[in-house]
Amino acid sequence: MGDIAVAQFAPGEDKSANLAALQDLAEEAAGRGARVVVAPEYAMYTAPAMDRRFVDSAEPLDGPYTTALRELAARLGIHLVAGINEQRDGSTIFNTLVAAGPDGVVTAVYRKLHLYDAFGFTESSIVHPGAVGDFGTFEADGLVFGMQTCYDLRFPEVTRRLVDAGADVVLVPAEWVPGPLKEDHFVTLLRARAIENTVYVAAADQCAPTGAGNSMIVDPMGVVVASLGERTGTAAATATRERISAVRKVNPALELRRFTVTERR
Repeated sequence: MGDIAVAQFAPGEDKSANLAALQDLAEEAAGRGARVVVAPEYAMYTAPAMDRRFVDSAEPLDGPYTTALRELAARLGIHLVAGINEQRDGSTIFNTLVAAGPDGVVTAVYRKLHLYDAFGFTESSIVHPGAVGDFGTFEADGLVFGMQTCYDLRFPEVTRRLVDAGADVVLVPAEWVPGPLKEDHFVTLLRARAIENTVYVAAADQCAPTGAGNSMIVDPMGVVVASLGERTGTAAATATRERISAVRKVNPALELRRFTVTERR
């Protein structure tokens, strides 16, 4: 059993202010009993346009922002997941998720695979994709948590391979850009990933002006058990292995499937 919270806010170009906002939300969630707290993609730094500012703001994995995440997780006794701009080569970055544990140690790292080169955006102009073979999973309270990022949600094989690796809960930090039908896509895809994999899905999105909000937690039957709408704040729910097992007894889709996930050649 694990108590999960999604933290929704609007990061900007002030990294210190972003960290302070995340700290407030993490404290709020931990105070309500959350053991795993999920923050948005690019929680460290966000600008209105994908440009050189993202590169200039980037830090290494042992930099001050990740260090602050580790210290915050240790102080609150939680697992904390947040998106950072990770230094790469001076001209591009990795769009990276970091999971810090209650012991203050980084327990998992995931670099976004599918970059947002869609709907008029070109994330690949400044972001380098992660390696296909990299997995971002960690354990907490008897459950396995897997991580994926925003646009990855549109590729069902990303979630399926996490489930094949044992994930019971899939975490989706996002900066889901608003637009015609985009909010509907977000909700539909989150519920679909939960239903087809019979797992919990917890998505933490940025809210306006850069994100569409709608952070939520979905159970293995596709039921939205907690959500935030457009506001800044946290929403929490409890994930249980009993619920996963009960759903899989009724819908053993993972056992009945005839295909597996293979890398594109």
